[in-house]
Parts: sequence; C-alpha cells; structure tokens
Amino acid sequence: MTQSVPTSTQSATPRSTSTPITCGELLVQWLEYYGVDTVFGIPGVHTVELYRGLPSTGIRHITPRHEQGAGFMADGYYRASGKVGVCFIITGPGMTNIMTAMAQALADSIPMLVISSVNNIAQTGSGEGHLHELHDQQGMVSKVALASKTIWQPEALPKTIAQAFALFNGGRPGPVHIQLPIDVITADASHVAKPPTKNQDGSNQASSNQNSLNQSTASTVKLPSPNPEQLDRIVEQLQTAKNPVLLYGGGCVDVDSDAEKLAELIDAPTFLTINAKGLLPPAHPLSLGSNQSLPAGRALIGEADVVLAIGTELGETDYDTVLDGGFRINGTLIRIDCDAEQLQRPFIADIAVLSDAQSAISGLCQRLEKSAKSGLDHQATNKVEQVKQVMTQEMPANFAGQNALLKLLRDEVKDVIIVGDSTQPVYSGNHGFEALATRRWFNSATGYGTLGYGLPAAIGAMLGSNKPVISLIGDGGIQFTISELICAAELELPLIVLLWNNQGYGEIRTYMENRGLPLIGVSIKTPNFEPLAAGLGAGYRRIIAKQQLLDALQEDTQGKQPIIYEVDESDEFLKELGAVFSYFS
Repeated sequence: MTQSVPTSTQSATPRSTSTPITCGELLVQWLEYYGVDTVFGIPGVHTVELYRGLPSTGIRHITPRHEQGAGFMADGYYRASGKVGVCFIITGPGMTNIMTAMAQALADSIPMLVISSVNNIAQTGSGEGHLHELHDQQGMVSKVALASKTIWQPEALPKTIAQAFALFNGGRPGPVHIQLPIDVITADASHVAKPPTKNQDGSNQASSNQNSLNQSTASTVKLPSPNPEQLDRIVEQLQTAKNPVLLYGGGCVDVDSDAEKLAELIDAPTFLTINAKGLLPPAHPLSLGSNQSLPAGRALIGEADVVLAIGTELGETDYDTVLDGGFRINGTLIRIDCDAEQLQRPFIADIAVLSDAQSAISGLCQRLEKSAKSGLDHQATNKVEQVKQVMTQEMPANFAGQNALLKLLRDEVKDVIIVGDSTQPVYSGNHGFEALATRRWFNSATGYGTLGYGLPAAIGAMLGSNKPVISLIGDGGIQFTISELICAAELELPLIVLLWNNQGYGEIRTYMENRGLPLIGVSIKTPNFEPLAAGLGAGYRRIIAKQQLLDALQEDTQGKQPIIYEVDESDEFLKELGAVFSYFS
C-alpha cells in the first residue's frame, strides 16, 4: 500500500519570534509534561535529532542492546510502576525488531508509546531503496498497536501525543506508535503550542505563548463510570444467586481493598488471573488463586449459577492452559470491562457493563453494604477449602519444588518483583505462586507467549519501581536476549537472574515426548554461563542448596551488579523444598 503524504512541512502559520526549537526538541518537552521520565532506545542516524532536547528535560535515556529489549524493558517498566514506558526506535529494522515486544504488550493490555522516525516526506513510500526504507512502515506496525500515527507537520505534534495518552487512559490500553519523517523531526516548531507550565500542585498554568492550545491537551481522559441501573441489576442477581463465582483479571490490578471486600460481601469463591495475582492476600479463605484451568476450578465455575467477571478477557492463557477448549461458563455471566468489544468475546455476557474496575467494584460494595440482604452466606469458605484440597492433588508432582523455591524468594526478599519468561517454573508459578501484592508477579507466558522477555522486562521493572527484582528465565529463553545483561551491568542494577537450566527447550521437549514426536531442535547446546556472565559484567553462582541461596540473596540484593543464579531442574534441594511446601500460602 503506497501512502499518500504531504509534499512539504511548511505551514501557513506565521513563524514565532521566540527562540527556534525543532519538532524533535518540542516532542520531548511534551513527553515530560505527560509525566514521562524514562525513554528506552538505541540512537541511529534517523533518530539522533530526537535526542537534541533530552538534556533540557528530566527524562533519562536507557540504551538496551536490541530494539526488542527496549520494548520488553518498557513493558516491565509499566507493569512494575504503572507509568507508561516510552521507546525511541529507528526507522525500518528498529521497528521490525520491536514488533514482538509490541505484540506481547498488545495481548496483555500494556500501554507503551513507541516513537520512531520514518524516511523524509518525499522518500516515504517511494520504493527507491532509501536507507531503512519499508514499503509501508505504518501499515505494518499498526497490526501490533492500538494505533499507528504519522506526524506530517510539526503543528500536529501536541494533538497526536494527546491522542496517544487518551488511548492509554480512556479504554483498554496497549502500545501506540507515532512516527515522524526525518525532515519533520528537524523542522522548526517555534510556532507550535508548548506544554503549559506546571504549578506546584500539578495543575496547569496558563501559557504566555500566543500559539498555545485553547485548552490543556494533557487533561486526563478517564474511563467511563458504571451505569447505576446496571449496578442495581447486578446486585439483584447476586442477592438471588445460590452459587456465585467471582473472576478478577489484570484490569483490576490497581483496585483498592474493595476488591477483597466485594468477594466477602457476596461470599463467592474467587479466582485471579495471572496478572491479577496479589489482589487478594495469600491464604485468603475465598481465594482459589490462578487455577481456573485445573479440573476442580473448571468444575466450580461450570456449576456456578452466576459468574461475575471483572477486568478479565477470559482468555485461553488464564482459563484454558491445557488448550483443550474445555472451559465453560453455564450460569448467568456478568462482565465489567473497559473494552466494549471484549465484553462480548469469547463469551457473550448476560449483563455487560462498560466501566473501569475500581468505580464498578466500589459501587457494588456500597450497594451491597446498604442492602437489607448484605452479608450473603453461601458457605463459600467451606467449599473453597474442599476445592483447594482437590487442586493440591491435581498439581503435577514437579510443581511443588518449583513453587517452594518461588515462595522462598518472595518471603526472603522484601517487596520483591518476580518477572518471568516462558519457562517451566513460570508455568508452575502461574498456578501455585501467591503474590503479596499486585504488580509483583508477571511474565510472558500469558497472551502472546514470547521467549526472551524475562531479562529485559526485569530491567525495566527495576528501573520503574526501585524495588528488588528477580528475573526468572530458562537456559533456552535467555539466549534470545542475554545481551541485555550488559545493560543491567552498565546501570549497576543488582538484578538477580534465576536461570532455570533444563538443557534446552525443556517444555517443548516434554510436549513432543508426550505425543511421540521425534525430538528435533529442542536439545540445544547450553552455554557455559559462568564465563559468559563475567564477559557481560555480571556475577555468577551455581545454586545447589537452600542455605547457600539464602546467604547469596542477602549479599547480592545489596550489590551493584547483576548476577546469574543457575539452578538445574534436577537439583536435590528442590525436592527437599517441595517436600514441605504448602499451596495457597
């Protein structure tokens, strides 16, 4: 598809007599105005002019070693901090490199702003073989983004940035791409609206610039509040339900204590998706963790007469991890979500409420507390306890040692965030691990399911949160992005990389074995990680005992360098940990 583009960056708007400023310089000012404090990127000849204005802002720049790493870092940065991750990416190969990270973010509803260059206006879509030229960069990237926009003139910059943040805040979030032709980045933007000055209280101060926007483009776009009549209808359904079940998803990650209160008010067994872990505390008497795919979990949901699903897409990687299509909802389905389309897929809702999770949950709690029938009693705690016992028996035998290891890490390292790749302990932890708070456990085994995520996303999480972070990644997956270890070393981050070594692609190897397939391509050669870590500026330990691990964590979380902890799946100390492990704790 050939793009139709303007022929000039010139505008009929009179030039300002103020100090000249380029569009690239103005762009970073607007980013700072929207609260951006970190940008991930690799400079290239097509993007260097985006960097000219950075020193005049408070925005720090982080240089990954691959554009895919930049995207994963921005993803982890948001998941740990709640702040939008921003990337500066080069035309062409930079954009094709970051698309995998954007696809993961899109699948998991993670806001990410990817700002790239594109060839000069006259060259865009020409097919003449210019440096980094793609046939249709915007069309390609739009497939893994909520939107892909081109700024053809400097005047469009403020509104385009405002539109991006409106998409992040006003609906189901995801990545947004903005590209600027090289000659637009360097064009004079002296006449373009500047960001309003912030007052001490954070409000906007009127700008003296005669070309300022008539209203603040940074005004917060908020999700819709729930329809009161719909909330009343939901309460009626809950009050007459005999066997309700509550499903919380990642859209509830920032809901306050009302999430726990709602579960208790309706006395319902409650499931958390992987990205909602921590919404209810470990061992809560109504929580069944993230075990919707286990037979006992499926049975409980299938038997429910009312299923209340909030902030969850009811997707396969949370509700059908065995991939057999056996997850069913047979009762009345009530859904609350910020995405109108998602309210009717993959299951059509009987009652569909378009709303942010916090407002809807708080509204339901207020109504239930005022109701004469508040304090519903379905004997749910007894039922949950029985189901927990069955689920414990349904867990695969090797899950116990892996989850015991994860629980040890959680309890030993205060406020730790565990960032996972697609690797065996992550799969088992998605079922058996209980987080102490939200934004403390996330991984790429959900949604898009990419490899190589765990290391760079952990770097982003550490930068965004200033909390201790452990990257959980396999010996196969780490080979996708191990070069990012030197970025962590450069930043002097005491990142713990727990490397799960099963000599190749162990999960796929088992999958092939179970189906009688020839084991081709899965038993790859594993590097010698000790000298490799040293070459990348990181430390290394081969962990073989519990006490050794405890001593190492105490020392290494206070250090100034990343370090690899290599653990072999056959280690005896894992069996010892598993022998005394208790699920749902």
